[in-house]
Amino acid sequence: MGIFSRKDDSATPATAEAAPELGALTGEYTIDPAHTSIGFVARHAMVTNVKGSFKEFSGTLHLDGADPAASTATLDVTMDSIDTGNADRDGHLKSADFFKTDEFPQMTFRSTKAEALGGDDYRITGDLTILGTTKPLTIDLEFNGAAKDPFGNERVGFEGKAQILRSEWGLTWNAALETGGVLVSDKIKLNFDISAIKNAA
Repeated sequence: MGIFSRKDDSATPATAEAAPELGALTGEYTIDPAHTSIGFVARHAMVTNVKGSFKEFSGTLHLDGADPAASTATLDVTMDSIDTGNADRDGHLKSADFFKTDEFPQMTFRSTKAEALGGDDYRITGDLTILGTTKPLTIDLEFNGAAKDPFGNERVGFEGKAQILRSEWGLTWNAALETGGVLVSDKIKLNFDISAIKNAA
């Protein structure tokens, strides 16, 4: 069951309502970094994928069970926390060739639109800022459910996927390969596994 009611064919977004038993999920949430991952995948040398993640970030969710379009999300990522499992590569990514972390220490996302697509599927669109450049990003989300953990925290979980062309944010460094193509793909896949805790009233 989704966080919002499943839309039937006769309902319009203006008339669709939340299932009554899900009304308790409406509220403010804080993303739990200990149980959340923000990852990315880039093609390397045209033949393999390199995976990485960011280890330091914070974020919030506002979930509105009565009106999905009123739900919002924010995310602030510390760029110096990038981790691809290779110290030399991480250092290069932090340098002026890529993220310029000394000058631009954070990547941010601020939602501007939320949609319920039916079932457990949702879509959130917002402004992604990297290197001081802000452009729209759309994330497809799957609601994984809600639960109360052993410590009494009310949690919700989402999985999300998106992709960007890094050149649109000014991330243009590359190197040509002798066999043709380039060292680093322009297309970057983004992956989100989010656990968020409901704030105390």
